[in-house]
Amino acid sequence: MKRLMFYCQHILGMGHLVRSMAIVRGLTAEFEVCFINGGPAIAGFEIPSGVEMLQLPPLTTDAEFTHLNLPEGFESLEAVFDARRQQMIAALQQWQPDLLMVELFPFGRRRFSPELIPLIETARHCGTKVVSSLRDIVVTKQDQERHEAKVCKLINQYFDLLLIHGDPQFMPLERSFSRVRELQCPVYYTGYVVPNSVSATSSPNPQPSIVCSVGGGRFGHELLRAVAAASADLAQRIPHQVQLFTGPFAPNALLEELQGVAKSRSNLTVERYTPNLIPYLQQADLSINMGGYNTTLNVLQTGTRSLLLPFTGNGDQEQTIRAKRLEALGVVSVLRPEDLSPQRLAEKIVDALETKSTAIAFDCNGVAKTAEILHDFCQKSLAA
Repeated sequence: MKRLMFYCQHILGMGHLVRSMAIVRGLTAEFEVCFINGGPAIAGFEIPSGVEMLQLPPLTTDAEFTHLNLPEGFESLEAVFDARRQQMIAALQQWQPDLLMVELFPFGRRRFSPELIPLIETARHCGTKVVSSLRDIVVTKQDQERHEAKVCKLINQYFDLLLIHGDPQFMPLERSFSRVRELQCPVYYTGYVVPNSVSATSSPNPQPSIVCSVGGGRFGHELLRAVAAASADLAQRIPHQVQLFTGPFAPNALLEELQGVAKSRSNLTVERYTPNLIPYLQQADLSINMGGYNTTLNVLQTGTRSLLLPFTGNGDQEQTIRAKRLEALGVVSVLRPEDLSPQRLAEKIVDALETKSTAIAFDCNGVAKTAEILHDFCQKSLAA
């Protein structure tokens, strides 16, 4: 079997890890996989059988991306990068992969260049092909022209293949990155990365329900508090049980605060995390969530009505671009900050429950297509 190393750095939420692991799960039939996790490990997060995990000293950031938080035992970011770089290069030299797949870089995560550039250069020296794994939308920068020029330079210097995990009929990369045609390596759209299938499951809650989730839980606290506050009004108007998930990275104080509110609300349940959100969405009449890639795709895949609150920290427009596009198509409704007062949010929820959502057809075969493209790429590389 061919060997593949996959680098993923999640620093704020868990969306990058969820998407990357879904891709890896689809590769295990064709490749032996070593997965490099640069963010914190998540309790209860399922690792596919046979995947070798390389856990680096984890790096995270704050909601405004102003600094990286040092792991325990390190006194400087340089020391962290040095330790991580040595760990990865040693694993690569021992593993000798045919492919090194790097998630998001160089379109993002460029502050990790001190460890990634040496890793990529070592891989190329060993004859390993280097692949960039990218979601559908690139985060725009203050100096977008300079950013795009740097991305083009790095892609053309170091990468053999670019995979875009989206559907160009819905969201072409050109909407957020104007210089796609200047990229010299082959570029493929894989379709969106979603769970392999959505099948009927036993309902986690037999009552009509509304699910509110915020991904990893490092942000979105205002949405959780707003839904919890609105549950008092909703209890008098609709029969639904409101299920909140704070996310595995949410502060303990927030979880305790919301569970305290739930004690006085018969229609409100608060839990930290579920590794399998799909059954809840299948059964729910409405999802209220942040606009990240994975949760949005889960919502679209299950056909659940949705209210989306895009994350806008650090001027990030990725979730806003996707949410507004879906709202224009009549698929979801976008929440604005002014919608988060308890009474107004309760009205939005009731209106959403009474509105029939519009179905949308898009390519969601990203897992299988990624495996197919990488298999064919390896075959062609051998024949060359």
